[in-house]
Amino acid sequence: MTSTGEDTEREFHSIGVVGLGTMGAGIAEVFARNGYPVVGVEANDESVERGRQHLKHSTDRAVKRGKLDEDAQRELLDRVTFTTNLSDVKDADLVIEAVVEHLELKQDLFRQLDEVVRPEAVLATNTSSLSVTEISAATTRPGRVIGLHFFNPAPVQNLVEIVQTVVTDPEVLHDVARLARSLAKIPVVCGDRAGFIANSLLFGYLNHAAAMYDAKYATREDIDAAMRLGCGYPMGPLALLDLIGLDTAYEILETMYRQGRDRLHAPTPILKQMVTAGMLGRKTGRGFYTYEGPDSPVVVADPLTASEDGQPRLQQRIAKIGVVGTGTMATGVVEVFAKAGYDVVLVGRSTDKVDRLIGDVERSLDKAIERGRLEQGVREEVLSRLTGSTVLNDLAQVDLVVEAVTEDLTTKTVLFENLDGICKPEAILASTTSSLPVIALARVTSRPERVIGMHFFNPAPVMRLVEVVSTVSTADHVAETARALCGAVEKVAVSCGDRAGFIVNALLFPYLNDAVKMLQAHYATADDIDTAMKYGCALPMGPFEVLDVVGNDVSLAIQRELYLEYREPGFAPAPLLEHLVTAGYLGRKTGRGFRDYSAA
Repeated sequence: MTSTGEDTEREFHSIGVVGLGTMGAGIAEVFARNGYPVVGVEANDESVERGRQHLKHSTDRAVKRGKLDEDAQRELLDRVTFTTNLSDVKDADLVIEAVVEHLELKQDLFRQLDEVVRPEAVLATNTSSLSVTEISAATTRPGRVIGLHFFNPAPVQNLVEIVQTVVTDPEVLHDVARLARSLAKIPVVCGDRAGFIANSLLFGYLNHAAAMYDAKYATREDIDAAMRLGCGYPMGPLALLDLIGLDTAYEILETMYRQGRDRLHAPTPILKQMVTAGMLGRKTGRGFYTYEGPDSPVVVADPLTASEDGQPRLQQRIAKIGVVGTGTMATGVVEVFAKAGYDVVLVGRSTDKVDRLIGDVERSLDKAIERGRLEQGVREEVLSRLTGSTVLNDLAQVDLVVEAVTEDLTTKTVLFENLDGICKPEAILASTTSSLPVIALARVTSRPERVIGMHFFNPAPVMRLVEVVSTVSTADHVAETARALCGAVEKVAVSCGDRAGFIVNALLFPYLNDAVKMLQAHYATADDIDTAMKYGCALPMGPFEVLDVVGNDVSLAIQRELYLEYREPGFAPAPLLEHLVTAGYLGRKTGRGFRDYSAA
């Protein structure tokens, strides 16, 4: 037992796990795999047998995959004792509760455990959203009660959120964190508020995506594809909701909303409607998508699935393309179209800038040749398709112009006025804007029906996503042509309306803003928040890593646009973000943002 001395630390020798569903059985496996004797408790013999089978099937899979040999499996299973008698955990040093997410049930269980275990034992709850403080209040030892939130499946997921209350004994916190590390888990420490770190940030984002779908702003497929391809997420938000279970998501959001009263956590109505209808996701065979059967991961066609006949086709001839701008985005767009076989006229403000753009394309092609992704002869063909110019009038005969100049509405508006007078009447005018209203550009032309957004992602030659943005004036045949053109250059087009942020930024930046607010409230450190989202949600980067790469000034500008468009109080930029930008801490490009890169 840990004493008040500085050199002694608690040693955990035996573990109790109450509740042997998927999560509880997984937690028992984690401890048994690391040599701990485990007492697993369930309510009745049938539940005990189900828990035993969970453990057997999980370790069988590990043996089949070569991650565990049969002798090690046998030893692991021998370390777990199954029982229906709660008093059998009386000698455990740590008891973890993993029963269903009902506060009263958990409180009653903790009252019983408080009477059963030794005074020095630690009691932990695996709750993902309920108040650890309220659970601990049911005991005579609230200082020895802690949240230990494993992620599913526990044997595979490395993250553990350790939740401290205002009365948690610091030594208990220290010892439990050390125990988590001994299990080869990555512990992050946070305070006791609904959702903790990962769920608090994740479910706000998922709720926003469900609301976007409910508003018919974009299809389920386009919302999911946008986040997978635009942000590198392993799953789209609607598919993830189906995997989690819409009933589970609804309960977590309800709990978060009741505690924090943040409107962004109030479950969007479609969630309640689907739960009421029994459309809970994969486990029932139907949620946002339809599956082969209950618990199947295989999506099948349903009435909302687009038919093969509905694939977009070019509704007008596109042979020659103009690109205005000489920055990184313009360079990437030029390369994409030229590699796909289109003649490209690129227009910049000076000969030097145009020459630099062509040089950048040459270097990109050379790198592709070095990596074996391009043949030398193809390089020369691509470059032969490029025509550089400093005169907008040279765009008079192009079939489509893609504008990729600075993200300033006045600059873009003047350019579209000029292009309207220069380009032939049937030409399509497209903007790569990521946040400005496309309709503001369309209205200054005499062809608003032929103005559209084509938001490529950076770097354009690598990123597969293009958001095709239709205004209230955009003709259907123009939107279809833009989507078909994306397919012709091997990009994935997603369609959406002309609202701030389109799909990706409208979902991404409120999530990033929520992370800044969490840091600003001293709820958790930037490192722990990033770790939670990377290891708990399998995201490629944590929110503060993303912010420092994108640039805090860029992020602030986008967040302001979102707030002005939606007037949602939760979208107001976090003051900490404003202060960092004011101080010049813009991220990697200035050497300091949420982290200091000057020594790197």
